[in-house]
Amino acid sequence: MIAVTGANGQLGRLVIKSLLTKTDANNIVALVRSPDNAEDLKKLGIEVRKADYNDPVTLGPALQGIDKLLLISSSEIGQRAAQHQAVIDAAKKAEIKLFAYTSLLKADTSPLALAQEHKVTEQAITSAGLPAVILRNGWYTENYTGSLDAVLNAGSIVGAAENGKLHTASRQDYAEAAAIVLTSDENQVGKVYELAGDQGFTLEQYATEISKQANQQIQYQALTGSEYAELLTNVGLPEAMASLLADAEVNAAKGWLAEDSQTLSQLIGRPTTSLAESISLAL
Repeated sequence: MIAVTGANGQLGRLVIKSLLTKTDANNIVALVRSPDNAEDLKKLGIEVRKADYNDPVTLGPALQGIDKLLLISSSEIGQRAAQHQAVIDAAKKAEIKLFAYTSLLKADTSPLALAQEHKVTEQAITSAGLPAVILRNGWYTENYTGSLDAVLNAGSIVGAAENGKLHTASRQDYAEAAAIVLTSDENQVGKVYELAGDQGFTLEQYATEISKQANQQIQYQALTGSEYAELLTNVGLPEAMASLLADAEVNAAKGWLAEDSQTLSQLIGRPTTSLAESISLAL
């Protein structure tokens, strides 16, 4: 049995969808905080179990009979380490045969503030002695295309990545990779995958591609990290989140969101979704 945490989330649902192309629904368990919100998954023949990171009592029963577990990192930044530790503890008691975790690109050495909780989680997995595989996901292309409407309305893109390359991939690409690892006949224990898009781009190139497809001139405005954080705060993001996103772009300028190994495309057996394709889909 394969279980996926956060199965109601954007990545989780895509992983479930990919798993369904590789194994029967009765081999899949969707772990969610609110089972009532997963009725569509139940209709597909998937067992849905309650698993709340903040309520460790739910985790033991949720993992009963599970062989392989995908821990999709929590979205609650600042609480991730403790939440992930609860799942790790439950997985150890359940004697999970393969524990997969969606980490961050180069998490063990990355200076990104966002990497710190991933680094702590990876260390906790090792300390627990779990038979694990680490999926270090790079930046999602949707992190940018998700705000395309605002970009078109403003006529510009702002950011602090300077001319740093961003090797992004779509959530679907990362989801397929997770499903392949979870259903592979090869021994995955001990492997660490640095996953990112095949082709990198700068924010200026991103603006150029939008201009081409939308038939509208989009400019790229480079900001400092502090200027970018202030702008994000002014448009409504919590200060802590704005700071983390600005920090990520500042470090992207230094190459920390670039990865040209093409490990992701090799794993999924096809090129990763191109920037042009992602923009076209978003438009």
